[in-house]
Amino acid sequence: MSSSIANTHVIVGMSGGVDSSLSAVMLKEAGYPVRGIFMQNWEDDDEHCTIRQDYRDARAVADRIGIELSTVNFAEEYWQRVFAHFLEEYTEGRTPNPDILCNKEIKFRAFLDYAKRQGADCIATGHYAQIQQTNNGFDMLRGVDTGKDQTYFLYTLGQEALSQTLFPIGDMQKTDVRALAERHGLHVHNKKDSTGICFIGERKFNAFLAEYLPASPGAIVTDGGQTLGEHHGLMFYTIGQRQGLGIGGRKDAGEAPWYVLEKDLNTNTLIVGQGHNHPMLFKSMLTASRLHWTRDKAPSQRFTCSAKIRYRQTDQPCTVTLHDDETCSVHFAESVRAMTPGQSVVFYQGEICLGGGVIDRTTRADAP
Repeated sequence: MSSSIANTHVIVGMSGGVDSSLSAVMLKEAGYPVRGIFMQNWEDDDEHCTIRQDYRDARAVADRIGIELSTVNFAEEYWQRVFAHFLEEYTEGRTPNPDILCNKEIKFRAFLDYAKRQGADCIATGHYAQIQQTNNGFDMLRGVDTGKDQTYFLYTLGQEALSQTLFPIGDMQKTDVRALAERHGLHVHNKKDSTGICFIGERKFNAFLAEYLPASPGAIVTDGGQTLGEHHGLMFYTIGQRQGLGIGGRKDAGEAPWYVLEKDLNTNTLIVGQGHNHPMLFKSMLTASRLHWTRDKAPSQRFTCSAKIRYRQTDQPCTVTLHDDETCSVHFAESVRAMTPGQSVVFYQGEICLGGGVIDRTTRADAP
């Protein structure tokens, strides 16, 4: 064991899942002085949030491997920095991604600041990503498991966070993570992955959103101008959505399913069309703002790279042009389906995540 490892104090964000649990085990076995923190980011006032069971799981793992575990409440920070923005974006008819903002504001800001106040040299999480130090700084690389890579959600991390973070399982496959956790006797080795946001849990999303924002019903109109019915409020729909439109089985239309094509905020109209590959779903250009770069600055004013506009999308070649420090335009080599304002576009050079921004507007290839 190197003396540098023995003197590097690490606080692990332990969620009660297998990924963060194994991360704590691996760091302890490597010789790091390790403590665990369980973050409470939402006040658990109903049965839909799993925080109580998650804490019990994290506590059981910490006890088994012999590390200290404490709890810190970031609910106020979460409400002010993440949830309030989440509601504001839906009010504007956009579809936000709270996981990205949670990473930026809570896990790699509030948690990192807290850990440093507790005397930690760095933090660790169970994210599927990698950090590589070079002569010029730190790069964030995709996780080895391409199906689990989480750099899309981490693009807001800059040099300060990357220099003080460890991703112990970033070079592992998920199946190997579970197998190794089982060999270490961790009862969470087969625990189901968390797939939602704690404050929503297993509830119906529309019902949850309606608790905080007033719905404003309006017309559902085809791309040809025919009114088909009434939507419940534009905030409940996203570009490319198929389910929940309530307009299927029409005798005056073919059998192809209906999809959300656009949302017109000025007229409070939901525009729909038939077919998964409807031309209006494909856009070739977008503008983005609230830019973040993992190297704290863009590669250049204009550069080519690949990008994805949603988590599980395959990278698409594109050209990025910066207009100022906060905005850019992105031109794709081929049209991309279902670009969605409020979601993020994330840029890559090979395995390196360069950064990204929030999609503001999209344009079709045939638009004037």
